[in-house]
Amino acid sequence: MNQINKALTNPISRPVKVLQFGEGNFLRGFVDYMIDIANEKGLFQGNIVIVKPIEHGTLTAFKNQDCQYTVSLRGLVEGNPGVINRQITSVEAVIDCYEEYSRFCQLASLEDLRFIISNTTEAGIVYDPCDSREYMPPRTFPGKLTEFLYRRYLHFQGDFSKGLIMLPVELIDDNGIVLKQCVLDYIKLWNLESEFQLWVEKACIFTSTLVDRIITGYPKNEEEEWEKLGYRDSLLVTGEPFALWVIESNEDISQEFPLDKAGLPILFTTNQKPYKQRKVRILNGAHTSFVMASYLCGNNIVRASMEDETIFQFMKNTIFREIIPTLSLPKEELEQFAHEVILRFKNPYVDHSLLAISLNSVSKWRTRCLPSLQDYWNKYNVLPSHLTFSLAALAAFYHGKEIRDNALIAYRDKEEYTVIDDSQVLHFFQKHYDSPVPVFLEDLLSQTSFWGRNLNEIPGFLEAVTGNYLDIQELGMRNALCKLINE
Repeated sequence: MNQINKALTNPISRPVKVLQFGEGNFLRGFVDYMIDIANEKGLFQGNIVIVKPIEHGTLTAFKNQDCQYTVSLRGLVEGNPGVINRQITSVEAVIDCYEEYSRFCQLASLEDLRFIISNTTEAGIVYDPCDSREYMPPRTFPGKLTEFLYRRYLHFQGDFSKGLIMLPVELIDDNGIVLKQCVLDYIKLWNLESEFQLWVEKACIFTSTLVDRIITGYPKNEEEEWEKLGYRDSLLVTGEPFALWVIESNEDISQEFPLDKAGLPILFTTNQKPYKQRKVRILNGAHTSFVMASYLCGNNIVRASMEDETIFQFMKNTIFREIIPTLSLPKEELEQFAHEVILRFKNPYVDHSLLAISLNSVSKWRTRCLPSLQDYWNKYNVLPSHLTFSLAALAAFYHGKEIRDNALIAYRDKEEYTVIDDSQVLHFFQKHYDSPVPVFLEDLLSQTSFWGRNLNEIPGFLEAVTGNYLDIQELGMRNALCKLINE
């Protein structure tokens, strides 16, 4: 069986418009996939050069395949299970900026280069005062970017038309704003000229972005997948069909980056916060509100939860009755997004573990569920019953008296499972294993380090959570849920 390469895909030659820091699955299955479609439709006409931004790892697979690879999207398409395969041909080359530093620097002089895209993990956008140009390359991603921009500034003698547009997709708030500040901090640290700083501030655009697509990565049954494709592909990446890319910028870049005109789910805005709030509260909030209750009902994965009528009804009530009423975007738009989320949860190709989602649930509940609960109370002066129940379910899920290998040991019937969270959180629950329920829950709600505030101050909240918790203890999780749903 042949391996995918340029002889097989016959890619079209285009100018390099995109420098991409990061070669991982997400960028290849999300960003590069979209650019490839826009290229095919004649709307972008630009190829990508990928830069490996860290020392470890290898680019051998890319070089063996001439940077050609396949994206396989699997999920519910128009309500039915489906697979969409696409050969990605828009990656021109890959560069290791540690082993090929001079080649990396030469890219700064590319005439048609316009975009910098990055995904260097949440820890990648960081300022390190010990970083230096003399390391060649600088250690941090913002350091590398500053050096790259400086070389471009020098090569084009400060020409404002040669500035670049930054599109970071790292999962941190205001990623573009944070990245720009890091660059400005390095300019000051390295004593680079003020004219260069002006060029960065006036000629370059730092966007902040929100991205959404589940990328499941490389399939386990590779030989079987290769047989279906008809060729070998060591870079095959799988994911779900759903995608969303929200790009926030004060300057309109939609004409230069017209991926939306290719029918792709790109949204240009001057404020991405409502869309992030929508994602965090509906998608992530739904996960955190039902996964622990679902696990204690006997389910192990998200899809099984969606097939469990009790859990499914609990989730729908939480989203449509308690979360959506607290959000600012139009109701129709929010409900459409919620229905898409439900289809994603039902994806027959993804076995999303409930225990994996449950990691660090205390901090997740604080950021994903508590804001909806507080906003609902402020708006209606009534507690949202399902979100309230979700905290009682969390307390029941964290019920364990032994810490082993940095995890709290708990039991579903007689089956052992591990609860993974910060040490402070685990030791709190261990300490209260035998405490009377009212004492335990009042102390839990008072932990400002967990919740950012004393939740006992919310009128009636302690009493409601206590009632839910006692129902879980006395009736079992499923019967307690049924009682809640039928009230």
